Amino acid sequence: MIPETLDHPVCLASQSSARERAWGLLAQLRPLRAEVDAGGQELLANWESRILRPGFRERALNLAHYIILRRVDLRPLQDELMLLGLSSLGRLEGRVMANIDAVIAALAAIGGEPDEALFPEAETMLHGRAMTHANADRALGPCTGLRSVRLMVTLPAEAASEADLALSVIENGADLVRINCAHDGPDEWRAMIANVRSAADLMQRPVRVLMDLGGPKCRTGEVEVSKGHKRLFRDGEFLLVRDEFQPLDAWPVQVRCTLPSVFASLRAGAPVWIDEGRLGGVVRSVQAEGAVVHVQTAPPRGLKLKPDKGLNFPDTDLGVGPLTGKDLADLDFVAHEADLVGYSFVQGAEDIALLQRELISRVGEKRGTAIGIVAKIETPRAVRNLPEIIVQAAGRQPFAIMIARGDLGVEIGFARLAEIQEEILWLCEAAHVPVIWATGVLNGLIKEGQPNRGEMTDAAMSARAECVMLNKGPHIVEALQCLDDLFVRMSEHQRKKSPRLRALKSW
Repeated sequence: MIPETLDHPVCLASQSSARERAWGLLAQLRPLRAEVDAGGQELLANWESRILRPGFRERALNLAHYIILRRVDLRPLQDELMLLGLSSLGRLEGRVMANIDAVIAALAAIGGEPDEALFPEAETMLHGRAMTHANADRALGPCTGLRSVRLMVTLPAEAASEADLALSVIENGADLVRINCAHDGPDEWRAMIANVRSAADLMQRPVRVLMDLGGPKCRTGEVEVSKGHKRLFRDGEFLLVRDEFQPLDAWPVQVRCTLPSVFASLRAGAPVWIDEGRLGGVVRSVQAEGAVVHVQTAPPRGLKLKPDKGLNFPDTDLGVGPLTGKDLADLDFVAHEADLVGYSFVQGAEDIALLQRELISRVGEKRGTAIGIVAKIETPRAVRNLPEIIVQAAGRQPFAIMIARGDLGVEIGFARLAEIQEEILWLCEAAHVPVIWATGVLNGLIKEGQPNRGEMTDAAMSARAECVMLNKGPHIVEALQCLDDLFVRMSEHQRKKSPRLRALKSW
């Protein structure tokens, strides 16, 4: 068994030679390598039945090796390696065993064991990067110009009737477009796709179409309030209505829940969030009329409840499957027309298997396994099950992960969002699966024509993903131009986690 922590403390005052330090590190790394190899093979064996694409087995093994390795606290080992100029374990996601072997070979050379200093071939060390690029192209299509990050734009309803809108976004760098199936219908979607295909032909470059299934999204329905209760403040209360509205003198603020099945699992103490976390509270009690929610978090000036705002219950089972009746009806169109299908609120491998069966039942095995799947990671359960989700999907067809930061931030808590999105990026790199960085990118620029400092920093961080999604808005062209310029410049400095060390010209 691998110990949870490799306890080899750094001693800056030590007079031990570099050779002795290398011997000590080799004594730790060699058994660690053996354990990672054996554990990875065992994990891969559990996944074998899900892997139907021959090329994915190698990627799955690297993912398995990464999972086993990252169960160990490598910080003490990293500190020791740094003293010898060997700290590359922190960038091994795409090439786990090759990177460990390279470090072992370097330590053997330092320790005076030339027979053991067998470095991996350059092709082996670079193979993971090449596979990530190839899989991103396969799932998402190629990048435009000098960028290494694709740009995706969510189309508004007007894109069905205004052909110039699709041409404008593609002309300014959009590599993919997204159609939200929660809005409009087949006639509008068909017109949007026709306009996109026509614009792509005119620009003489491929543009993929992602159709995003609505999924079991829980939202606020109708709202009823008595006079003087327009806004909710901290320590206020409202009734989340199960069926019928109640007299306003008993419950001055009432909002209908569009997903009644949630009440079967809702319990006192359960957290509730509205409008992507703008208002939060806990269930004080569950009654025949509905759930009484005590507000704990609200804007200083309060929040006016409105219909069609997101409702999140982080610790509660929504009581529905990942594909709603509407999703199944929409798939009749999507399976034939889309290049990629976006899958909302995926929780585990069984959800992916369900979508795969539904696609094949509509368009057959060949087309059903050629269409790409984009799994939207929005809940803690999806994060926990991410390895199995990846294996089930990428083991059969083109696949990408979308970090849906709006719902994910609410579900796991904003304090953990930055940490979790980093872990998702690392895990996907280990599986050579492309990542779409989504929700809120340059919203200020898109909506108001002016970004803020935090948005620009966030956009720069998104350059480590293979694709960035932009929402619709009046200034979408300016946002595309801004990101195109930013990503070209960032690619000179960073590739995933690896700094490229371009010459600095600021001093």
